[in-house]
Amino acid sequence: MKTMRAAVYVKPGSIVLEEKPVPDVGPGDALIRITTTTICGTDIHILKGEYPVKPGLIIGHEPVGVIEALGEGVTGYEVGQRVIVGAITPCGQCFHCMDGHQAQCGGKAVGGWQFGNTIDGSQAEFLLVPHAQANLTSIPDGLTDEQVLMCPDIMSTGFGGAESGHIRIGDTVAVFAQGPIGLCATAGAKLKGATRIIVVDTVPARLDVAKQMGADIVIDYKAKDPVEEILRITDGRGVDVAIEALGTQQTFESCLRVLKPAGTLSSLGVYSGKLTMPLDAISAGLGDIKIMTTLCPGGKERMRRLMNVVASGRVNLNPLVTHRFSLDDIEDAYELFANQRDGVLKIAITP
Repeated sequence: MKTMRAAVYVKPGSIVLEEKPVPDVGPGDALIRITTTTICGTDIHILKGEYPVKPGLIIGHEPVGVIEALGEGVTGYEVGQRVIVGAITPCGQCFHCMDGHQAQCGGKAVGGWQFGNTIDGSQAEFLLVPHAQANLTSIPDGLTDEQVLMCPDIMSTGFGGAESGHIRIGDTVAVFAQGPIGLCATAGAKLKGATRIIVVDTVPARLDVAKQMGADIVIDYKAKDPVEEILRITDGRGVDVAIEALGTQQTFESCLRVLKPAGTLSSLGVYSGKLTMPLDAISAGLGDIKIMTTLCPGGKERMRRLMNVVASGRVNLNPLVTHRFSLDDIEDAYELFANQRDGVLKIAITP
């Protein structure tokens, strides 16, 4: 039996490198050899036991690789082809997919998210891709692994937050938190036509990158109260769209408090515990406030469009990859990422 190295969830506080069998390829599947992957903030929620997965599961959902084998019925691809696969792998055939909600594939909440959630993920030497015909996307010549590494999740999620917020040309937008997803939300807001983008964080390096992504105004929440400052900047009017990109009660509530009446809160955070909405922040339910949640869109057409954006040069996400580790050292990478040391944003993991 051929084996591979893989990062495996053992229990809360423990993800370790183990030997696992290389998956068998069935009809409709594809096996890809991972060339680059990364660690996501959601993986840290899993590591901390805040998001439950089964012990023994291989973690990771941001794959870049090369096709190793194709199952029966998968056409239009060839072994050796460079591909990415979205973190969301819809079947493309169920009611929810056909209804335009691929992330909710199969009728279960977050049903489209399988890698590192319900099936083995990408922090390994090989990855089995289900519904390959709907999910394999060829990488254009001239784009490197690192240039497309953000597409499967972070870029799709951040851009999805801007899209779900229905940002219009000329809008004022606030983005709370400038981690990788928040930075991509900032870039997405710029592409959607926002002309005043206000971002909130406290890490100087992240605020600097935010300016590169399109932020017009940066607020260090340790230096100024962000709600008061945003209301001052907007002459008390509030913002058209507020994007929550951290997943905490404080940032969610702050987004509500900086919205104009009839504004939109676009929520990207993964929350743990109870989330509450103060009556005054939602005008006792009478403020025409819209709250949208987003699980990153997936499927090959979404990936193709995102790589088009990268290839166009309109967005440069290279500054998000701040560290590089081999798969053999992934436990050290988790320790660095979980503790947010050394200015880490995203880590490229290469088997």
